[in-house]
Amino acid sequence: MIITDTHTHLYSEAFDEDRDVVVKNAISKGVKRFFIPAIDSSYTQAMLNLEKSYPDNMFLMAGLHPTHVKDNYKEELSHVEEMLTKHKYYAIGEIGVDLYWDKSYIKQQKDAFQFQIKLAKTYKLPIVIHCRDAFDEVFEVLELEKSNELFGIFHCFTGTKEQALKAISYNMKLGIGGVVTFKNGKIDTFLNEIDLKHIVLETDAPYLAPVPYRGKRNESTYVLNVLSKLSLIYNRSEAEIAEITTNNSKEIFGI
Repeated sequence: MIITDTHTHLYSEAFDEDRDVVVKNAISKGVKRFFIPAIDSSYTQAMLNLEKSYPDNMFLMAGLHPTHVKDNYKEELSHVEEMLTKHKYYAIGEIGVDLYWDKSYIKQQKDAFQFQIKLAKTYKLPIVIHCRDAFDEVFEVLELEKSNELFGIFHCFTGTKEQALKAISYNMKLGIGGVVTFKNGKIDTFLNEIDLKHIVLETDAPYLAPVPYRGKRNESTYVLNVLSKLSLIYNRSEAEIAEITTNNSKEIFGI
């Protein structure tokens, strides 16, 4: 059984003390494919180091995270462009709009989001979307850019059934992580109405640890708890769901 964590920040400082232990533990439990989203240029070298340590398991993305869109965002976007010419990447992400922490850069966030979607189309790559308190804004940009060349993953999906179907209409898979195990997560109430062909697994480690680890550091191994919850929701075996969601990730990332 091969399990894919489609979204994990294993280069984060949260793993500086025990990164190898965390990665090897996950691999030993069957989590053998890790897709690594970018944040900004300050993490580029750490991501490259991670890939070098585990070349058969780590697959990098390039991008500028919406919460890191500041006054220098155009310089950061130039860095993303430069890295795409120098290195093999499997997606543009994570990109999108986040209005939870700060609404003062909404225009710049939308501009950066659209610019990076265009980059993804140029390089024929999927996008990985970050959306927090910003479904309307994200869908607005997706509507402008919708085409057969637009595809990817709606990371950490926490919306309604209607929003799920809308995301899927833009050729997005839904990234399902720890939130599906939360009592107030809500997505577990309708997820069984969404075909498994639209679902991929993720952790967003070190964030959003699933029950029973909620509030603690998340790890890629804990994608097994997400898998277990989906097994209950869909009434399918964990092996089946692991196979389907890993195949879905192969469809998106091309590997």
